[in-house]
Amino acid sequence: MAEAVHSVRFVTIDSHHEGQRVDNFLITFLKGVPKNLVYRIIRKGEVRVNKKRVKAVYRLQAGDIVRVPPVRVAEKADDIPVSKEFARALEAAVLRECDDWLVINKPQGLSVHAGSGVQAGLIENLRQIRPEGSYLELVHRLDKDTSGCLLVAKNRKALNYLQEQLKAKAFRKKYHALAVGRWPEAVTEVDKPLKKHGVGGRERVVKVDLKEGKPSVTRFQILKRLNANGVLCTLLEAEPVTGRTHQIRVHAQSVGHSLVGDVKYGDDKVHQHFKGLGFKRLFLHAASLGFPDPKSGTFVDIRAPYEDSLRLILERLSAG
Repeated sequence: MAEAVHSVRFVTIDSHHEGQRVDNFLITFLKGVPKNLVYRIIRKGEVRVNKKRVKAVYRLQAGDIVRVPPVRVAEKADDIPVSKEFARALEAAVLRECDDWLVINKPQGLSVHAGSGVQAGLIENLRQIRPEGSYLELVHRLDKDTSGCLLVAKNRKALNYLQEQLKAKAFRKKYHALAVGRWPEAVTEVDKPLKKHGVGGRERVVKVDLKEGKPSVTRFQILKRLNANGVLCTLLEAEPVTGRTHQIRVHAQSVGHSLVGDVKYGDDKVHQHFKGLGFKRLFLHAASLGFPDPKSGTFVDIRAPYEDSLRLILERLSAG
């Protein structure tokens, strides 16, 4: 179903949207409107900025007044209310915050955004519990089953800067992972190209593909050798040089040492063994995140403590 918006609206652009292309602004502002309709109303001149026609690539400036014509907008599903307990937990998970950004210790099992059957992810929940914050956008992503440092921009200028720095490889991400078996001392880097493969429906797996894969590099460092009631494992620090989907998990698997709790790429017998020890998740944690601050340029380094599930299983394991 859709609802008609019968009247012209005039929107004054603030600093949060400064520098954003007008087409991208409208796609977000007119949630539920097909993209082809957005481009049509821009092309026909129904969208005006400061009473003038603009092209889709026009970048908005603070103070611009955007004329938004009447359109039909798909009805928005009601947000699932965030419980007070979960709201408190999310706020407590914020590791550091300033006017331009915040870093949150993302809980395991929570998607970073809505989509693929998920009505609300971390970013939607944050926006709901912080209605006074008119702008919150993900700078990067973490898999649903990975916990740890996640960076959120609080204005458009900061988002653009941080994503440019991310593309320029100015970020430094380090993960802690528990690999099955005795990780070889000699393996300090895995350089193997990766490619996504469809396995039916929306399901995707990533595989090493020497012919068609994208260049992918992960550095590994042994932190501790452990023994889980007869199953040897190795606590690793993993630093992805590139940022491919499931990169750390597939690179670890490719050298014969999949991650504990990895139901997609791991060993089911080991998974069942750890479930018997009370551990039921993927052991992959974004332990630290470093990036240049948008205002000062100073390199910020933030560390995320382990969730209880990770801390408790490590306490139960003996030296290997």
